[in-house]
Amino acid sequence: MPLPRQVFIAVIGAGGVGRCFLKQLHYLASHLCRDSSAPTYLSLILLSTSKKCLRNPDYRSLHLDTWEQDLAASSTAPLSPEELAEYLAHAPNKVVLVDNTSNQALADAYPLFLHKGISIVTPNKKAFSSNYDLWKSIFSAASNGNGHGGGYVFHESSVGAGLPVICTLKELVETGDEVRKIEGVFSGTMSFLFNSFMPVGGGGGPFSAEVKKAKELGYTEPDPRDDLNGLDVARKLTILARIAGLEVESPTSFPVQSLIPKELEGCKSGDEFLERLGEFDGKMEELKKQAAAEGKVVRFVGSVDVAKKEVKVGLEKFDASHPIAALKGSDNIISFYTKRYGDNPLIIQGAGAGGEVTAMGVTADLIKVLRLLH
Repeated sequence: MPLPRQVFIAVIGAGGVGRCFLKQLHYLASHLCRDSSAPTYLSLILLSTSKKCLRNPDYRSLHLDTWEQDLAASSTAPLSPEELAEYLAHAPNKVVLVDNTSNQALADAYPLFLHKGISIVTPNKKAFSSNYDLWKSIFSAASNGNGHGGGYVFHESSVGAGLPVICTLKELVETGDEVRKIEGVFSGTMSFLFNSFMPVGGGGGPFSAEVKKAKELGYTEPDPRDDLNGLDVARKLTILARIAGLEVESPTSFPVQSLIPKELEGCKSGDEFLERLGEFDGKMEELKKQAAAEGKVVRFVGSVDVAKKEVKVGLEKFDASHPIAALKGSDNIISFYTKRYGDNPLIIQGAGAGGEVTAMGVTADLIKVLRLLH
């Protein structure tokens, strides 16, 4: 009979996704330790934000039910990525690092963690969409890449939150299907915005009013320009293109349409930008009219044409009957056109944003790692 085992968990980031993940970790830990065939004891040994850190030098477990109060009371500064790697490498059991941030410095250190046998699960897009050399370094160090004896790395939530986008694409590629094109709406923010701006059947307010509404409802980043510049979608497309076999150098190495008017690129703040955005509603209104005259709607999409080695992000028009036009709320939709699936693409659709579903993807990745660790 397998012996009980202990796995250490280190969590960076306790914001929206991090908070939801810690709740799910609490649930998972309580269930795994009750598995009569082979109990696994998950021990949270480090919890850190950008400002403070909770950890015990002797790797004793932190309390999952009081982490908020304990973290608030802590006066310990967070560790640098190098210090963190050193601390985790000396732990007496296997360690999984859960990075719930979008921190570039931490992403740059992934190869270091993996070489030290530390596994990583994360929604951090920057690790997998920055320069191509970092991508190669991560997967040459990871045991589920080309590495031997290093940690494992999984990042399902870096595209589509909790939707099974990355694992589906990997399985298509690994089973020998020919992926010809990937197309879809990859941003919950942009999905909500354009479903409101130009609903099927007509209507919708001025573009600036819809952006303000999306911000008030919490769908956009604190500064909406971080959504409207298209870079978030470009990062996701970079990740998928690389998995499909294209050596995309970076998210700025292909055409990305920004919806920030040139005249407003110099705005000092997001608030100033929102105040002035209404001055440019005419251009978007014209686009809406043109699409309506053709019986179509406008949507913000990304596509990877694998055969032509082309990646692009921007506005496109779709017939009202197209699945992309029919999206509701902040849903994502990703279509895989492949040799096996022929003219009818494999479509994944559902909530592509939100703390709970993103954290679910991270937790599911953690379960994958636990199955692989011996």
